[in-house]
Amino acid sequence: MRYFLDTEFDGFGGSLISVGLAAESGEDYYVVLQPLPDPTTEWVGRHVVPYLYQVPQALDNRLDRMAAAHDLAAYLRNDPDPYIVADWPEDIALFCRLLLIGTTDIVDVDRITFEFRRTPGFSTARNSVVPHNALHDARALRDFVLGQED
Repeated sequence: MRYFLDTEFDGFGGSLISVGLAAESGEDYYVVLQPLPDPTTEWVGRHVVPYLYQVPQALDNRLDRMAAAHDLAAYLRNDPDPYIVADWPEDIALFCRLLLIGTTDIVDVDRITFEFRRTPGFSTARNSVVPHNALHDARALRDFVLGQED
């Protein structure tokens, strides 16, 4: 199954704050890594932090980095061939770094395929119900890509 990925992070090259996966069909996934950077960059503090928890209560998932890595692996575990689509390379990089649980170990995932898809003229934030919320932005990406395939 395809999952459409968006992340929020603390400025360019900064630490991961949240991950959203909008499933092509089925349950979406969202996690906010705790603790949040303190302080965050000014832009992130103004445009991301206030919207971190604007998701359905069932998806309000706040975990430390290690627990988030294992939780993400558990979410993907029942899919024998998860396919992650992102429109920003750093989203893929941050997702992959989250899977690392030690200097020589990763969480229990067997296989993941990634696709970077350029989306000229499309902005997840401009098309998102809650801009700069990773789950809502991932849903906007999903809707855009699936709409292009119709």
